[in-house]
Amino acid sequence: MEGQTYLIASPSRAHQRTFGQLFYQIFDYRKDKSCEVYMAPCDVKFPDGNDKDAKDIKTAVQPDIVVVCDESKLDEKGCTGAPDLIIEIISPSTAQKDKLHKFNLYEKYGVKEYWIVEPENKILSVFILQDNERYGRPDIYTQDDKVKVSIFEDLVIDLKTVLI
Repeated sequence: MEGQTYLIASPSRAHQRTFGQLFYQIFDYRKDKSCEVYMAPCDVKFPDGNDKDAKDIKTAVQPDIVVVCDESKLDEKGCTGAPDLIIEIISPSTAQKDKLHKFNLYEKYGVKEYWIVEPENKILSVFILQDNERYGRPDIYTQDDKVKVSIFEDLVIDLKTVLI
């Protein structure tokens, strides 16, 4: 990320369960849609104006779940440019990076929708990119809620099946 390499610990069982439920529901929904859904490790590269070639890009991340609806952004290694949706499932060791560094990065490069899932706290924070190209205040959900995925017309995820 921004030219720095970060090593992270293996995910917890709660992280894996949450990831599996979210990925399955989005993957199953988009079967007849034009969007693609990918799981880590899938590179998301954010080019700056000075990057002439993909190998010049210094800012790359591997989010837990990525949804891309613009096929021209995809290549064999992942996505170049802002995906439509990024989901990060955080743990105590990644919380600061996901809530601060990645938040700012995703906002800067125009990721339309950013989800931060906290399995241990059973909370989901959803950030939507506003007309001013900034994220508004998050919508906060708990395991008793259902959340509409804003990039899709009719996908609603019941968090009882995710935040378990």
